[in-house]
Amino acid sequence: MKAATLYGREDIRVEDVVPRPLTPGEVRVRIEAALTCGTDLKVYKRGYHAQMIVPPALFGHELAGVICEVFPPASADADFYWEVGERVVVANSAPCGKCSPCKRAQENLCDDLLFLNGAYAESIAVPARLVGRNLVRLKPGTAFRDAALTEPLACVVQGLEDLGVRQSQRMLVIGAGPIGLMFIALGTHLGCSVTAVGRGTKRLEAARRLGASEVIDLHPQEELSSRLPQEQRFDVVVEAVGKPETWEAAVRLVRKGGKVNFFGGCPSGTTVCLDTALVHYSSLTLLASFHHTPATIRRALGFIESGVISARDFVDGECPLAGLPDLFRTMAKGNHAVKTLIRVQD
Repeated sequence: MKAATLYGREDIRVEDVVPRPLTPGEVRVRIEAALTCGTDLKVYKRGYHAQMIVPPALFGHELAGVICEVFPPASADADFYWEVGERVVVANSAPCGKCSPCKRAQENLCDDLLFLNGAYAESIAVPARLVGRNLVRLKPGTAFRDAALTEPLACVVQGLEDLGVRQSQRMLVIGAGPIGLMFIALGTHLGCSVTAVGRGTKRLEAARRLGASEVIDLHPQEELSSRLPQEQRFDVVVEAVGKPETWEAAVRLVRKGGKVNFFGGCPSGTTVCLDTALVHYSSLTLLASFHHTPATIRRALGFIESGVISARDFVDGECPLAGLPDLFRTMAKGNHAVKTLIRVQD
């Protein structure tokens, strides 16, 4: 089959790969939709991800498709409900269910998360743990490109649940990339009044379309605090950029007693400087959300299948699998597409 392999820093190659044979409890999915992702771009620039992928390795992790092969468990007593022809979405990881974080119902922090890569390919072998924990059937009418949004949306659902957002709250979302736009869409759906801050005409237009009541186009080198008056402070602030200076700005823009979610991961080794008096005497809640759980995967798919989230608002480009290396090169140079559908079956 044709598949994209990450060999290292800014080195993706589309090549012929022999699909590995399945082992008991696994399924093979013919991929019908694969989407680009900001995390994949970071991995491409860095050449690896210590937890998620070590090259050389098959690349990509947002996908949906059809089961084309099954290998039931060796034990007849094991639960196995999958058949060839079923339409599914699979997450990019599954928790172990046994470690301390899992037992504390914090499966997103599992000490032994099993990651799945290989979405930029004609098919993918899904390990037994993922089949058991994070392979989910699609409704008959669910489009594959919509379903492929499940994994990133589940991370956003996790972030909003960590914040405990409520109707009528004033929410500031800093960043208008795919994740920021999903926060805007779900925040609006949950009844919040959302202000969006970002860059790029196309992305800011998407923010308005998704329900942002105010959109601020922040120019390079412009201080965010200067665009928002002192009296305009928010109940909830979501940082979806991943820069230390933006983390610091987020703390200055939340009201007394408010909450900040440092959702965007900053580069390794960076630090932030916070005003301790502001944090203490304003009784701020500062938190950071990471990844997703089997429960948020299913809640995310629920938002998709009920029509709250649709690919038409997030997928604004298409590319054949053969063009993936060139696409990532343009993304690294500042291509401002929100998400691109990779046509792996061309």
